[in-house]
Amino acid sequence: RADRSPGEFYQLDFEMAFATQEDVFEVAEKVLYETFTAFSDKYVSPPPFRRIPYAESMLRYGTDKPDLRNPLVIEDLSGFFKDVDFMPFKGRPVRGIVASDCAARPRSFFDKMLEFATGIGMKGLGYISVGDGMELKGPIVKYLSEEKQKELIGRLSLKENDTLFFISDAPKLVDKLAGQIRTELGKRLELIDESRYEFCFVVDFPMYGISEETGRIEFTHNPFSMPQGEMEALETMNPLDIKAWQYDIVCNGVELSSGAVRNHKPEIMEKAFEIAGYTKKDIETKFSALYNAFHYGAPPHAGMAPGLDRIIMLLTGQESIREVVAFPMNSNAQDLLMGAPCPVTEQQLREVHIKLR
Repeated sequence: RADRSPGEFYQLDFEMAFATQEDVFEVAEKVLYETFTAFSDKYVSPPPFRRIPYAESMLRYGTDKPDLRNPLVIEDLSGFFKDVDFMPFKGRPVRGIVASDCAARPRSFFDKMLEFATGIGMKGLGYISVGDGMELKGPIVKYLSEEKQKELIGRLSLKENDTLFFISDAPKLVDKLAGQIRTELGKRLELIDESRYEFCFVVDFPMYGISEETGRIEFTHNPFSMPQGEMEALETMNPLDIKAWQYDIVCNGVELSSGAVRNHKPEIMEKAFEIAGYTKKDIETKFSALYNAFHYGAPPHAGMAPGLDRIIMLLTGQESIREVVAFPMNSNAQDLLMGAPCPVTEQQLREVHIKLR
């Protein structure tokens, strides 16, 4: 992944017995707030940090790593356009982003935004501008009745000189694309306040999703997390509706840590993995260490693992994690200082009983 140093990472993992999600948050908030205020002169959002459900984060920010310094939010306009005869939006989800004081920007601004949109795979970037007297302007306006125009203005609290950008694509793509447009607009309109550290927790991650390769149910994140509702949820709910006690802590669009309330009950582990297509033998073979340990009475526990390299990257104002790692590996996981990895001899392979085929 682009935001990770290949082959190495530096994190401080902590686990707490008999702890809830909020217990972990309380510890993390205190440590991170005091760390960032001690080593930076920037404003640091004070505890308690915002809790944002995963579904809300994806819809309103287009990512599970929201940069809250950017004031732009994404609106779901799918229902609004359901009865509008505009073919590019037909049968597809529609997202909208309102940018204030944008309508008077030169044509080159909108051309560059269109160029960016096509560069990330969009077929176009529609928009409506609000002129004097609240007159809506743009190619899409002719498809909206006067009543629908008034509805749109009221729903989004549009003002003169606002511009409403539209993103519409396949359901699995639209939120991510909208998030990229939100980020680009924030940069081009210079809306990002560089003097702030804005923290939040993203919570309520889905336990399961559908694999794009196989079409089968799979774990979306950490398979060893406790499902919300425990065994009852696994036995009675649609797997795609089950949420896990999983969470990320995010600062300025950077994921600093992932964590979870851990699953410590072997019977729940068996059922959770069964839903994802694993047999009991698979669990005993592939995950024997944890599975066997749970039979000895592991206490309920929760934790997280803040990434020290990412924290230092933010505190030093660096854009890349490579700038805060001594002798970082390159993108091919090669250590250029030590010349590793390097070829091995037949003798070395024999010493460790490895045969190449």
